[in-house]
Amino acid sequence: MDKDTTGAATDLPVRLLLVSDTHVPLRARELPDELLRETDRADVVVHAGDWVDVATLNLLEARARRLVGVYGNNDGPELRARLPEMARVRLGGLRLGVVHETGAARGRETRCAQSYPDLDVLVFGHSHIPWDTVAPGGLRLLNPGSPTDRRRQPYCTYMTCTVADGVLGEVALHRLPRR
Repeated sequence: MDKDTTGAATDLPVRLLLVSDTHVPLRARELPDELLRETDRADVVVHAGDWVDVATLNLLEARARRLVGVYGNNDGPELRARLPEMARVRLGGLRLGVVHETGAARGRETRCAQSYPDLDVLVFGHSHIPWDTVAPGGLRLLNPGSPTDRRRQPYCTYMTCTVADGVLGEVALHRLPRR
């Protein structure tokens, strides 16, 4: 039986919350209530950088059963001291990586497949634009968008999914109500 990095058996599905680019307090005073409720339900919260403030990291560390996060280009020295630039974990038998930036949209799949051949899924952020594609060789690329700063998108967003026995289950993109 396969085990994830916590030593838990992978028989049961692992529920993931994927989030990025929270930008608190620059883009929002606080995280949306819906996102916090989802944090409480998730087995693992994955944050792909641009937290901006340490308070958001502290909040998610306190609420999440497990947090996997990286720093982004807008994160200062305190966040960079506590978070890696790239994270790799095994969850429910799935090899998952997290980074903030992957470069331009054009050529992203090929570039990421070459850079991360040892992963099944790569979660990234930076653009605030939700993204769900499969690269050559099968690498799944997921960007949950931003729950606080929609930029050119119609909604602020985040993603949820499950993982069991090394397989990524249905990925759901959640739209948050406009504020």
